[in-house]
Amino acid sequence: MTDAEDNRRQVLYWRLLARLFDTDEQATLESASVAVVEDIGLPAAVLDPNVAVDSIVQRHPELAAEFDGLMVPEAEDGRDKAAEVRRAALVSKVLLNVFAQAPSTVTAGQLSAWQADAGWFERALGCRPGELRGGRPGGAPTGLGGTGGGGAPDLSTLLPGIGPELGAIEADLVKRMHLREVLADPALAAKLSPSMSLIEQLLRDKDNLSGVALANAKSLIRRYVDEIAEVLRTQVEKASTGKVDRSVPPKRVFRNLDLDRTIWKNLTNWSPEEERLYVDRLYYKQTAKKTTPQRLIAVVDQSGSMVDSMVNCAVLASIFAGLPKVDVHLIAYDTQALDLTPWVHDPFETLLRTNLGGGNDGMVAMALTQPKIAEPANTVVVWISDFYETRVEQLFESMAAIHRSGAKFIPVGSVTSAGRGSVNPWFRERFKDLGTPVISGHITKLVHELKTFLTS
Repeated sequence: MTDAEDNRRQVLYWRLLARLFDTDEQATLESASVAVVEDIGLPAAVLDPNVAVDSIVQRHPELAAEFDGLMVPEAEDGRDKAAEVRRAALVSKVLLNVFAQAPSTVTAGQLSAWQADAGWFERALGCRPGELRGGRPGGAPTGLGGTGGGGAPDLSTLLPGIGPELGAIEADLVKRMHLREVLADPALAAKLSPSMSLIEQLLRDKDNLSGVALANAKSLIRRYVDEIAEVLRTQVEKASTGKVDRSVPPKRVFRNLDLDRTIWKNLTNWSPEEERLYVDRLYYKQTAKKTTPQRLIAVVDQSGSMVDSMVNCAVLASIFAGLPKVDVHLIAYDTQALDLTPWVHDPFETLLRTNLGGGNDGMVAMALTQPKIAEPANTVVVWISDFYETRVEQLFESMAAIHRSGAKFIPVGSVTSAGRGSVNPWFRERFKDLGTPVISGHITKLVHELKTFLTS
């Protein structure tokens, strides 16, 4: 990189650092940055953190492609040196819009704009919008491909720390917003974009809402649940299914025709003179799966720290409840337990009946769980919690007893889309010794485990 390009890039990054840690503008850095941006052909709005990335992309559509994957590490060799200055300007834009200090009072429009900017930040890192914040589950980030050449950092080690920070910023913005007043105004409520932080706040405050505000809150929760359900339903459909049942004759329809086997079995009927194969019998593929009635009992810690697990589990339970011959039961608990089974087919109604609380006493949930295990061999119990419990040893012994009975016991530390969450080390070690290690990580792991058991 030439000295001039190096200097221009440094100016942009020095300005970025100054604005992140001090809201007051540094006149010298600002004027120098304006000159750099104008010289490289970018709009001046790139330097204004009050202008959303969406607004810039709407006016300059060609920049959308530049923001995608903008911050994914690349090898140092072969970089376009002049392009690095342009990259520095765009990186500064995204970082300032997301991480600059927010005003003391936040409007619905400002929250919506921040959420959109955070989505662009996630796209810049090679992820899908909402993925790092633990909201809508997405596919694997495209920017996690190892360390790369030239000493590029490994994003797979950096992203797990970025996600919680984004979630914390979003949660803080939601708290600063006068949510009840916003919900009471349909025009303002319409500007809100559903997110995990917003849903958590709505679930905590739902008993204090009424009239128009309550209706708007329910609408936001319903929208978010539907978005989660669409993604999780696809993951369930893609997960492995049960073994083929050879005792069931195959359906004799064209889509099940086993062409290779049909040709092989009829080769003796080949006529060299006519160059024609005469088929005496058609062979079909067997597609019927073995399905034994199975019972799924999902037990979810509904303390405040597990709100994302509660949302995802409620949706997941409703999806599995729609599978043939699967009997789903749902229990939520903190210091009290609630049997949500009557509403398991509707995650929206399920969530409205939750009560996000503080402490954990898993034994109250165990008292509701044990009577439901009528046929252990056909029962799977999924226990979702951070396992920081009141009656630790008593609860573990009860869980071990379920495992020894022949039922499948699956302890889960988190069911977020980003796979974050902490688990009590005491429980983690004992589950490992029991042969039922805690599942933690992406929700697809739990989907795979459940689908395999319920359809095998």
